[in-house]
Amino acid sequence: MVLVLNAAIAAGFFVTGALGDSSALIANGVDNLSDTAVYALSLVALSHGPVWKTRAATASGVMLLIFAIGILIDVGWRYLYGSEPIGPTMMTMSAVAAAVNFLCLRLLQRIEKPDVNLRAATTFSFNDFISNGGILAAGALVLWLGQNWPDLLVGFATALIAIKGGIEILRDARTEQRKNGEAKQ
Repeated sequence: MVLVLNAAIAAGFFVTGALGDSSALIANGVDNLSDTAVYALSLVALSHGPVWKTRAATASGVMLLIFAIGILIDVGWRYLYGSEPIGPTMMTMSAVAAAVNFLCLRLLQRIEKPDVNLRAATTFSFNDFISNGGILAAGALVLWLGQNWPDLLVGFATALIAIKGGIEILRDARTEQRKNGEAKQ
């Protein structure tokens, strides 16, 4: 269910990001698309052993870091060449996405004793929920000020959140790998 919800919200972010000329919306669309891939990996990893789960979590962390680099490039491009984000579009999409991401987070938190891969998936949903609040605030500022810098700032902040999350996931995967390696000896 979380996978399907993230795929749908990613499509919504891409459409509204393109229509609303918003770096923040497109950043979250890329993020939710990468989340969808991570959730697919998580589903496959559930039926495999700890080594596979750790590798899937590592792939998730790397994917999140790659996503962050792409967003930084988009923000830089829009900073240099300009953009005209539409505040109400940003605010509407962020409210819808916040509700969906909150539901995803609640669904993931129901899982008892989550493994490293499910902890990575929860990190992704939590980051998305935080980003939605930033988009809402940026949309209001864009509407009020008539400038693009709030949109760019949230796009940049989304990339920083992704970097932090990616590093946390990689650390967790490395810790899990060491623990599993020691258990085998």
